[in-house]
Amino acid sequence: MSKLDFATALAQEEARLRKLHPTPADIPGCVSVFDDYIGCSAMRNQIKSIYRFGERTNCDRKFQEFKFCLSLKVMHPEEQREVWIRRRAEWWANKRLSKSSEDVWDIREEPLPNYPKRITDEVMRESRAQA
Repeated sequence: MSKLDFATALAQEEARLRKLHPTPADIPGCVSVFDDYIGCSAMRNQIKSIYRFGERTNCDRKFQEFKFCLSLKVMHPEEQREVWIRRRAEWWANKRLSKSSEDVWDIREEPLPNYPKRITDEVMRESRAQA
């Protein structure tokens, strides 16, 4: 697996987010962030979480995002965009560098030798003999 440091991951995420959100109008508004929080807190999602995981969903992160969005309202729109991109880039960089369910396997650089096994006349004869 490749070893990626936080600064590199952060720079990559910031570049990606700047392309995705080129203007201040492209960053999500507080209404959509609040909708995410309310959706997380909704009875249906809580019951689904209890059924699947045996506990309620923790919506603290979504509430913190809503409070952060409200704090941006006193800033200039371009400054809002920069601060928002920085925060999201830090979140994505941390997520990329932390453990995940995809860390179970190492990526194979080259295929296994003799796989898949070549089908030759000899293999076919052995197969017919076993049947």
